[in-house]
Amino acid sequence: MAAVELILLQRVEKLGQMGEVVKVKPGYARNYLLPQAKAVRATKANRERFERERVHLEAQNLKRRDEAERVAERVQGLSVTLIRQASESGALYGSVSSRDIAEASTVAGLAIERSQVVLNHPIKMLGIAAVRVALHPEVIIDVKVNVARSLEEAEKQARGEAITAEPEERPELGPLFGEEEAPAEQA
Repeated sequence: MAAVELILLQRVEKLGQMGEVVKVKPGYARNYLLPQAKAVRATKANRERFERERVHLEAQNLKRRDEAERVAERVQGLSVTLIRQASESGALYGSVSSRDIAEASTVAGLAIERSQVVLNHPIKMLGIAAVRVALHPEVIIDVKVNVARSLEEAEKQARGEAITAEPEERPELGPLFGEEEAPAEQA
């Protein structure tokens, strides 16, 4: 399929800056950029309209970026705790998604939407993970997400203590199923 030309109305990561004319695949334009109002089709009328409104759009963008930077300074080092059920090995029964992180951040004092949480894949293990939150296309902060089975466990993780129990060696039981016993050395 032929690429579609668009004018970006805001910075889009890995694509371009505001005002650039870019070529993208039709599905990306139709399903993401156009519905989210991040771009408009690069027709002659839209190009002229963008040039007329460029100063206003840049001023709006600058204002939103300044607000996002102030919020980023206020919530620097934000940490949220999520309590989830997990196996003894630390694997979650389910996963932590961007929706969970957005809700926990809102409770902790940072009102964000789930679309602002940049999560490449869901969190499926207990522990502390750094998650990127895009307050503005040019302002991205890290939020520490502490996933634990209980508040006590979360506090231990925050201090750096290990919470998953290592399997104990129990010599009275002998080797585990499927393992071979090491041959005794002969003297």
